[in-house]
Amino acid sequence: QVQLVESGGGLVQAGGSLRLSCAASGIFFRVYDMGWYRQAPGKQRELVAIMSSGDVTNYADSVKGRFTISRDNVKNTVYLQMNSLKPEDTAVYYCQGSHKSLGTYWGQGTQVTVSS
Repeated sequence: QVQLVESGGGLVQAGGSLRLSCAASGIFFRVYDMGWYRQAPGKQRELVAIMSSGDVTNYADSVKGRFTISRDNVKNTVYLQMNSLKPEDTAVYYCQGSHKSLGTYWGQGTQVTVSS
């Protein structure tokens, strides 16, 4: 059974930091591209950051220079370090694991709220 379990969300003031974690089980983690997406109320889910199985990263323009994605293939965990948070970063953050042949999986989401 595949599980992606996010943690680390919460309430933080603008300018603060949070570190999200996503622990994966039931997949051969190291071959998956791992990403973070977010969805704010009334908006579509959007890509925040992604790290390929080859450690190539890509970020949404809105978070470049503030967020950093990383992965630990021993702990089967992907992280999102979020610094200089803004109220517009408020959303539910979802972890995704994807592989062109093995499929795509989502976590249940973790709420991040940034107060002004």
